[in-house]
Amino acid sequence: MAEQSTGRREGGSAIVDFVLVMLILVPLVLGIIQVALVLHVRNVTTSAASEGARAAAVLDAPLAVGVDRTRQQIRAGIADRFAEHVTARPTAVAGAPGVEVVVTSQVPALGLFGPAVTVTVRGHAISEVEP
Repeated sequence: MAEQSTGRREGGSAIVDFVLVMLILVPLVLGIIQVALVLHVRNVTTSAASEGARAAAVLDAPLAVGVDRTRQQIRAGIADRFAEHVTARPTAVAGAPGVEVVVTSQVPALGLFGPAVTVTVRGHAISEVEP
């Protein structure tokens, strides 16, 4: 009889242990997913900004070509909403004339809703000039 009464007292302990572990594990996994999403958006937008800067740095190419190329790359890599704030401007790159493309994106929590993380990246390229 002593064995049965001990078994009854520990019968629900597995459920309590499961809930306590999940309270730690679920936020940890969601945090890792959020960091991965932000890094993915940053990497894609950085690559797109660099590609856009190279497109705008071609001889006699307008800056709008770089902006369009950047938006096209972002749309192909992730989503349209990350391509809304793209700008290009002439700049100096290591003392040479160049182009800078800036992309600013808002990455919401887990890609759905909630407080957003702002990601701003820049791509640079040296402009072609006539000899």
